[in-house]
Amino acid sequence: MTDSMFSAPGRFFRGNLHTHSNRSDGALEAEEVCRRYKAEGYDFLALTDHFVGLYDYPITDTAPFRDNQFTTILGAELHSGAMANGELWHILAVGLPEDFEAPNAPHFKPVEEQESGAEIARRAREAGAYVAIAHPQWSALTMEDARTIDAAHAVEAYNHGCAVGADRADGFHTLDLLLSEGRRLDLCATDDAHFTEPDYFGGWVMVKAQENRPESLLEALKAGHYYSSQGPDFVNISWGEKSVDIESSAVSSVIVQGQGSAAVAVHGEAMTKTQVPLIRFTDSPWLRVTIVDRAGKRAWCNPVWR
Repeated sequence: MTDSMFSAPGRFFRGNLHTHSNRSDGALEAEEVCRRYKAEGYDFLALTDHFVGLYDYPITDTAPFRDNQFTTILGAELHSGAMANGELWHILAVGLPEDFEAPNAPHFKPVEEQESGAEIARRAREAGAYVAIAHPQWSALTMEDARTIDAAHAVEAYNHGCAVGADRADGFHTLDLLLSEGRRLDLCATDDAHFTEPDYFGGWVMVKAQENRPESLLEALKAGHYYSSQGPDFVNISWGEKSVDIESSAVSSVIVQGQGSAAVAVHGEAMTKTQVPLIRFTDSPWLRVTIVDRAGKRAWCNPVWR
C-alpha cells in the first residue's frame, strides 16, 4: 500500500510553518522575512508572531508578499493558560482568519480568568487552522499537559530555533507516547525563526498539494499529506504486511519506529531504495519512518496506523 501522501494528487511544496517578525520578538520586517525564505528556495511561509497583548495581538498580513512563485499562510503562535510549570502555553496555529478573537493574554505570564491552552487550541481549529503543540521539550511539557490538547493536528517534533538556542529541539517523546495512547497525530519540523541567531532554514515541511495556494496547502496539511525534513527527501513509501519499502534521496540510515521500544534500522551507503522488515512491530498499532543522510540530517514521515 502506497503511503497516502504519495498517492495524493499534486506536487510537493517546501514551507516553514513557524516564523517571527518584528511584529513580535523577531528581528526583521515581515517583508524581509518573506524575501529571505523565497530567496532560499521555499515555496511558502507561515509567519506566526506571538499573539499576546504586548505586541497588540498580531496576525501579520503577509498577503502583499505573495506572487506566482511564493505564497504565505496567515497564522500566529497562541498563548493562554498555565502549564504545570507555571508558564504560558505555546500553540502553533497556521491558517487563522485575520479576525480571530484575541485571548486574555496581555503578556507572557498567566493571568486570572484566562482560557486554557486546550480551549484556545480548540478555537483555532474551529476557525480553520492547522494546530500543532509547539516545542514540547523546550516548554518542559508534561504528559498530563499534553493529553489536554485534544484539538491538535500535530506535534512539533523538531524545532530548529530550540535546537540552536537551547539544545531542546525534540518533540518525539511526547508524540510517541500520545500515539501509543491512541491519539492520531502527525508531526512537523519547523524553524521558529527570529533571525536573532542562526535559527532559520533548518527544519521544514514538504507538502503534497495541487496548488501552491494557502487553501490547498492547508487542506493537505490537515490531511497529513506532507513529510518533515532537515535535508533528505522521501520519494515513495510502500507499506506491506511484512516489510516497508522506502525510496529516498541518498541516505545512510533508514529507521522504522513503533510503540514502546520497537525500532528497526538499516544502514548503508548512498541508499535510495531500502526495505525494512516489520517483524518487530506485530503489536504496534502505529509506525513511522526516519531517514538520515551522511551529514546526519534527518527527514520524518507522518505516523501510519495499521
